[in-house]
Amino acid sequence: MRLLIWCLLLVPALAGAEIYRWTDAQGQVHFSETPRQGAEQVIVKPQVIERDQATRDREARTAKVFDARREEHKVAASEAAQARAEQQKRCSEYREQQEQLNHSGSFYHLDQRGERQYYTDEQVEAFRRQLAERVARECK
Repeated sequence: MRLLIWCLLLVPALAGAEIYRWTDAQGQVHFSETPRQGAEQVIVKPQVIERDQATRDREARTAKVFDARREEHKVAASEAAQARAEQQKRCSEYREQQEQLNHSGSFYHLDQRGERQYYTDEQVEAFRRQLAERVARECK
């Protein structure tokens, strides 16, 4: 973070730097930021690149494609997060059911008349095995 701040502080200083050119006794041209005797200041103009309409259109299409891909990634990430949340919820329910099976006595369901129909030990054990398989398969 500090490096970023320093870079941002130095950019204006670098943009305003002056450049000097001079020729030494052997005829070689040198450039420097510090003025010397006989040096002339070089004015550097920023290069302006004009783009034609076809280039601007191509850039707009490219930006549109990138925006569409970015949106697709967002949607995919959102769907993946929702799927993970649903899986965690199911796993939590499975584990809660396992806990109930381990600590409760008898199990029943209500029939059409509202009367209790108790499960046999074999039915409870089969349900226990199914839960264990679901937890092993879905809740890693």
